[in-house]
Amino acid sequence: MSLSEITDAIAKAEKDAGRAPGSVSLIAVSKKQPDARVAEVLDEGHRVFGENRVQEAAGKWPDFRERYDGIELHIIGPLQTNKVRQAMGLAQAIHSVDRPKLAQTIARIAQEDGACPDLFIQVNTGEEDQKAGILPADADAFIAECRGLDLPVRGLMCIPPVDEEPSLHFALLAKIAARNGLDGLSMGMSGDYERAIALGATHVRVGSAIFGERAY
Repeated sequence: MSLSEITDAIAKAEKDAGRAPGSVSLIAVSKKQPDARVAEVLDEGHRVFGENRVQEAAGKWPDFRERYDGIELHIIGPLQTNKVRQAMGLAQAIHSVDRPKLAQTIARIAQEDGACPDLFIQVNTGEEDQKAGILPADADAFIAECRGLDLPVRGLMCIPPVDEEPSLHFALLAKIAARNGLDGLSMGMSGDYERAIALGATHVRVGSAIFGERAY
């Protein structure tokens, strides 16, 4: 699909759900994509991108920022504590805050630097052993802990299990967010972003539908 087709589909999903136009941010997931493909999307005017790995982001986005104004970078993959300072210097948002030690490290560096990206807490809605994220039963306490550290918690993020209906997980994430007074919902990817928007997504993470298959 072209970028314009996806933005049109997002606009339609917003309208169908009774959402305000422009209430959903499209994060173009550029991990493992050649620079030429990313530049094509930038040339079309898109400015919001997501990267999984800090190291890849560091090798790619400083150069793009010299050539294009207004880039907004989101770290959406697992974040090691030893990469936090680098991530905070690169990104405007981090979507994978998933454990107390990581939250404490972000808080310490934010105090030192006097600034912090927007944060999304990753919730392991499917309770999968191999997947990062706070368990749903522990989410309320962890949100409170992050707020106690004066962290700018913008919302929640989830990655549903591949073999389950994603809408069930989107609805669970929205319920946890609502009872904690959070309005940011980072949920929905290339195959299910329209369903995520219907259930309140504010950020959808779309990669292969924009760029094609990744160049591993």
